[in-house]
Amino acid sequence: MTITVQLLWAITGLLLTIAATFLPASFASPTWIWEQQEVKTFSLGVTYQVGAVLFVGCLGGKNAAVISQIAYILLGLTLLPVFSQGGGIGYLREPSFGYLLGFIPGAWICGNLAFQAYPKLESLTFSCLLGLLSIHATGLTYLIISSIFGWKKVESLSLFEAIYRYSIFPLPGQLGIICAVAVMAYFLRRLLFY
Repeated sequence: MTITVQLLWAITGLLLTIAATFLPASFASPTWIWEQQEVKTFSLGVTYQVGAVLFVGCLGGKNAAVISQIAYILLGLTLLPVFSQGGGIGYLREPSFGYLLGFIPGAWICGNLAFQAYPKLESLTFSCLLGLLSIHATGLTYLIISSIFGWKKVESLSLFEAIYRYSIFPLPGQLGIICAVAVMAYFLRRLLFY
Protein backbone atom coordinates (compact mmCIF):
# COMPACT_ATOMS: atom_id res chain seq x y z
CA MET A 1 0.00 0.00 0.00
CA THR A 2 1.25 3.48 -0.81
CA ILE A 3 1.90 6.13 1.82
CA THR A 4 -1.08 8.16 0.60
CA VAL A 5 -3.47 5.24 0.93
CA GLN A 6 -2.12 4.46 4.41
CA LEU A 7 -2.61 8.08 5.50
CA LEU A 8 -6.17 8.03 4.16
CA TRP A 9 -6.86 4.85 6.12
CA ALA A 10 -5.26 6.42 9.22
CA ILE A 11 -7.58 9.44 8.97
CA THR A 12 -10.53 7.13 8.35
CA GLY A 13 -9.51 5.04 11.35
CA LEU A 14 -9.26 8.09 13.59
CA LEU A 15 -12.70 9.32 12.55
CA LEU A 16 -14.24 5.85 12.88
CA THR A 17 -12.75 5.37 16.35
CA ILE A 18 -14.03 8.74 17.56
CA ALA A 19 -17.52 8.16 16.13
CA ALA A 20 -17.70 4.55 17.32
CA THR A 21 -16.85 5.60 20.89
CA PHE A 22 -20.31 7.10 21.24
CA LEU A 23 -22.28 4.55 19.19
CA PRO A 24 -23.72 1.67 21.25
CA ALA A 25 -23.60 -1.73 19.58
CA SER A 26 -26.87 -3.58 19.11
CA PHE A 27 -28.49 -6.17 16.89
CA ALA A 28 -31.99 -6.52 15.46
CA SER A 29 -34.51 -9.25 16.15
CA PRO A 30 -34.55 -12.12 13.61
CA THR A 31 -36.31 -11.40 10.32
CA TRP A 32 -38.75 -14.31 10.60
CA ILE A 33 -40.59 -12.67 13.51
CA TRP A 34 -40.91 -9.23 11.92
CA GLU A 35 -44.38 -10.06 10.56
CA GLN A 36 -45.71 -10.95 14.00
CA GLN A 37 -44.19 -8.01 15.85
CA GLU A 38 -42.14 -4.90 15.25
CA VAL A 39 -38.40 -4.87 14.69
CA LYS A 40 -36.67 -4.81 18.06
CA THR A 41 -33.06 -4.01 18.78
CA PHE A 42 -31.05 -5.50 21.61
CA SER A 43 -27.98 -3.85 23.11
CA LEU A 44 -24.68 -5.73 23.25
CA GLY A 45 -23.57 -3.64 26.24
CA VAL A 46 -20.56 -2.14 24.45
CA THR A 47 -19.82 0.47 21.80
CA TYR A 48 -18.37 -0.10 18.33
CA GLN A 49 -15.03 1.41 19.40
CA VAL A 50 -13.04 -1.84 19.48
CA GLY A 51 -14.67 -2.83 16.21
CA ALA A 52 -13.47 0.39 14.57
CA VAL A 53 -9.91 -0.25 15.73
CA LEU A 54 -9.88 -3.78 14.34
CA PHE A 55 -11.75 -2.81 11.16
CA VAL A 56 -9.05 -0.31 10.23
CA GLY A 57 -6.41 -2.94 10.97
CA CYS A 58 -8.12 -5.40 8.62
CA LEU A 59 -8.54 -2.88 5.81
CA GLY A 60 -5.77 -0.32 6.22
CA GLY A 61 -2.97 -2.48 7.56
CA LYS A 62 -0.75 -2.17 10.59
CA ASN A 63 0.74 1.27 9.86
CA ALA A 64 -2.57 3.03 9.23
CA ALA A 65 -4.18 1.35 12.23
CA VAL A 66 -1.37 2.27 14.62
CA ILE A 67 -1.17 5.88 13.37
CA SER A 68 -4.92 6.31 13.81
CA GLN A 69 -4.85 4.97 17.37
CA ILE A 70 -1.84 7.04 18.43
CA ALA A 71 -3.61 10.12 17.05
CA TYR A 72 -6.80 9.13 18.92
CA ILE A 73 -4.99 8.81 22.26
CA LEU A 74 -3.06 12.05 21.75
CA LEU A 75 -6.27 13.92 20.88
CA GLY A 76 -7.94 12.55 24.00
CA LEU A 77 -5.06 13.46 26.28
CA THR A 78 -5.04 17.06 25.00
CA LEU A 79 -8.45 17.91 26.46
CA LEU A 80 -10.57 17.06 23.42
CA PRO A 81 -13.50 15.00 24.75
CA VAL A 82 -13.06 12.04 22.39
CA PHE A 83 -12.93 9.40 25.13
CA SER A 84 -16.15 7.98 26.53
CA GLN A 85 -15.76 9.93 29.79
CA GLY A 86 -14.20 13.10 28.41
CA GLY A 87 -10.50 13.69 27.92
CA GLY A 88 -7.42 15.36 29.32
CA ILE A 89 -4.21 14.26 30.97
CA GLY A 90 -6.18 13.17 34.05
CA TYR A 91 -7.53 10.30 31.98
CA LEU A 92 -4.23 8.51 32.66
CA ARG A 93 -5.66 7.67 36.09
CA GLU A 94 -8.85 6.15 34.68
CA PRO A 95 -9.01 2.35 35.01
CA SER A 96 -10.09 2.09 31.36
CA PHE A 97 -7.06 3.98 30.01
CA GLY A 98 -5.02 0.78 29.72
CA TYR A 99 -7.56 -0.57 27.27
CA LEU A 100 -7.20 2.60 25.20
CA LEU A 101 -3.43 2.07 25.24
CA GLY A 102 -4.13 -1.50 24.14
CA PHE A 103 -5.64 -0.16 20.93
CA ILE A 104 -2.11 0.51 19.64
CA PRO A 105 -0.71 -3.06 19.89
CA GLY A 106 -4.14 -4.49 19.10
CA ALA A 107 -4.35 -2.46 15.88
CA TRP A 108 -0.79 -3.41 14.93
CA ILE A 109 -1.31 -7.14 15.53
CA CYS A 110 -4.64 -7.18 13.70
CA GLY A 111 -3.29 -5.15 10.78
CA ASN A 112 -0.13 -7.22 10.53
CA LEU A 113 -1.90 -10.59 10.55
CA ALA A 114 -4.70 -9.44 8.24
CA PHE A 115 -2.18 -8.80 5.47
CA GLN A 116 0.00 -11.89 6.00
CA ALA A 117 -2.08 -14.05 3.67
CA TYR A 118 -4.85 -13.84 1.10
CA PRO A 119 -7.95 -12.52 2.92
CA LYS A 120 -10.15 -15.34 4.10
CA LEU A 121 -12.91 -15.02 6.63
CA GLU A 122 -11.08 -17.31 9.04
CA SER A 123 -7.79 -15.41 8.85
CA LEU A 124 -9.49 -12.04 9.30
CA THR A 125 -11.44 -13.36 12.29
CA PHE A 126 -8.24 -14.78 13.77
CA SER A 127 -6.42 -11.47 13.33
CA CYS A 128 -9.30 -9.65 15.03
CA LEU A 129 -9.32 -12.14 17.91
CA LEU A 130 -5.60 -11.70 18.50
CA GLY A 131 -6.00 -7.93 18.31
CA LEU A 132 -8.77 -8.09 20.92
CA LEU A 133 -6.62 -10.36 23.10
CA SER A 134 -3.82 -7.80 22.89
CA ILE A 135 -6.18 -4.98 23.88
CA HIS A 136 -7.34 -6.90 26.93
CA ALA A 137 -3.84 -8.02 27.89
CA THR A 138 -2.63 -4.41 27.83
CA GLY A 139 -5.70 -3.23 29.72
CA LEU A 140 -5.31 -5.90 32.39
CA THR A 141 -1.62 -5.12 32.78
CA TYR A 142 -2.44 -1.43 33.23
CA LEU A 143 -5.16 -2.27 35.77
CA ILE A 144 -2.77 -4.41 37.81
CA ILE A 145 0.04 -1.84 37.71
CA SER A 146 -2.31 1.02 38.59
CA SER A 147 -3.73 -1.04 41.45
CA ILE A 148 -0.26 -1.77 42.83
CA PHE A 149 0.90 1.85 42.64
CA GLY A 150 -2.46 3.41 43.55
CA TRP A 151 -2.90 5.34 40.29
CA LYS A 152 -6.57 4.55 40.01
CA LYS A 153 -8.90 7.52 40.06
CA VAL A 154 -11.83 5.41 41.25
CA GLU A 155 -10.68 3.86 44.49
CA SER A 156 -14.04 2.22 45.19
CA LEU A 157 -13.44 -0.54 42.61
CA SER A 158 -11.34 -3.46 43.73
CA LEU A 159 -8.99 -5.04 41.22
CA PHE A 160 -11.35 -7.96 40.61
CA GLU A 161 -14.35 -5.65 40.17
CA ALA A 162 -12.36 -3.59 37.66
CA ILE A 163 -11.31 -6.74 35.76
CA TYR A 164 -14.93 -7.86 35.61
CA ARG A 165 -16.18 -4.43 34.54
CA TYR A 166 -13.59 -3.75 31.85
CA SER A 167 -12.63 -7.23 30.58
CA ILE A 168 -15.15 -9.94 31.40
CA PHE A 169 -18.46 -8.06 31.07
CA PRO A 170 -17.83 -6.50 27.61
CA LEU A 171 -16.20 -9.61 26.11
CA PRO A 172 -19.35 -11.32 24.68
CA GLY A 173 -20.45 -8.10 22.96
CA GLN A 174 -16.95 -7.52 21.61
CA LEU A 175 -16.85 -11.06 20.22
CA GLY A 176 -20.10 -10.34 18.39
CA ILE A 177 -18.60 -7.16 16.98
CA ILE A 178 -15.54 -9.11 15.83
CA CYS A 179 -17.79 -11.39 13.79
CA ALA A 180 -19.35 -8.39 12.06
CA VAL A 181 -15.96 -6.72 11.49
CA ALA A 182 -14.48 -9.87 9.95
CA VAL A 183 -17.41 -10.31 7.55
CA MET A 184 -17.40 -6.64 6.50
CA ALA A 185 -13.62 -6.61 6.08
CA TYR A 186 -13.74 -9.81 4.04
CA PHE A 187 -16.25 -8.41 1.56
CA LEU A 188 -14.61 -4.99 1.37
CA ARG A 189 -11.18 -6.49 0.77
CA ARG A 190 -12.68 -8.51 -2.10
CA LEU A 191 -14.37 -5.41 -3.52
CA LEU A 192 -11.21 -3.31 -3.23
CA PHE A 193 -9.08 -6.10 -4.80
CA TYR A 194 -6.50 -6.34 -2.03
